[in-house]
Amino acid sequence: MRKILFGVIITLIVLFTFKYCGDKREDKIVLQENTALIQEQINNVGKLIVTEGYFSEVFNYKSLKDIFGDLLSVEKKALVVVNAEVTIAYDLSKIEFEIDKTNKTLTIISIPEEEIKINPDLEYYDVQADYLNPFEAKDYNDIKNTINKSLSIKIDKSDLKANAKNRLISELSKFYILTNSLGWTLQYNETPITNYETLRGIKL
Repeated sequence: MRKILFGVIITLIVLFTFKYCGDKREDKIVLQENTALIQEQINNVGKLIVTEGYFSEVFNYKSLKDIFGDLLSVEKKALVVVNAEVTIAYDLSKIEFEIDKTNKTLTIISIPEEEIKINPDLEYYDVQADYLNPFEAKDYNDIKNTINKSLSIKIDKSDLKANAKNRLISELSKFYILTNSLGWTLQYNETPITNYETLRGIKL
């Protein structure tokens, strides 16, 4: 009787051990699958997001040059029509992240800064200059620099940056949807992302 009872106990222990090891193996497989899915999503999102905008302006350029002290001033001027294409881009391949398998946490460490490019197309009209004060390369460079500064101010006042950030958040929300569905936690640095509004409020 004791031998039978001992045999039953040994059998139960063996079965429990096999089941425990099997459950652990299944957990490990699921964890590996989840990690692979998250890594794949990061690779898919790691692309260049570009938001485009177009601006038009008209500038009146004037420059005075004193000749012989204050006795004579020579003016040069031009009407400049500007049509500019502006792009704001986020290169998401530069996102830094960390995957914590143990705590099932995906941490976004840093997001690349926006890259703003201004490509102005300048057309000059009514160019007037004197041989004592001709248009030079410096004048064209000054005009271009002034136009770029003016366009930068316009960009800041426009919705272009906000639209670019919305597109960025839309891409990042894919991380939140996936991690949430897998029972993982998404956080930006030390801030847990618990909903879409938290994601929208992160400081870039």
